[in-house]
Amino acid sequence: MGYTSFDKEDFEAFKANDRPGPVHMLNLVKLHPQAAYEDGRAASGAEAYAAYGRESAPVFERLGGRIIWRGSMEQMVIGPREEAWDLCFIAEYPSPQAFVEMLKDPDYRKAMVHRQAAVADSRLVRMAPLETGGNFGE
Repeated sequence: MGYTSFDKEDFEAFKANDRPGPVHMLNLVKLHPQAAYEDGRAASGAEAYAAYGRESAPVFERLGGRIIWRGSMEQMVIGPREEAWDLCFIAEYPSPQAFVEMLKDPDYRKAMVHRQAAVADSRLVRMAPLETGGNFGE
């Protein structure tokens, strides 16, 4: 079973944690080889996800979002070897509310058709940014 969206309980918990300041969202995405559009249109998962990115970008940027880190998975060092991610990135939002507003935006919701067709599995982890430096435990 792949994880492609969150449920109502998780969304309500996200909204309830409305602390001030930015939110970092770690995105790990596994794409379908071929997108699974409900209307049957043909595209690869990568093409569909790229369409999602293009169409959602104006909303993401208008609400103050930005990509602060992007990487390419090379090897699972610790964890299930069968978990491989096609896209790995961290998106920053100026506040939890900005993320909620993005999800409610009609243009963003239209773009979500492409994400739903493209994604076979994903992880979305909300994080509070901390100061860098020190060691692994500080």
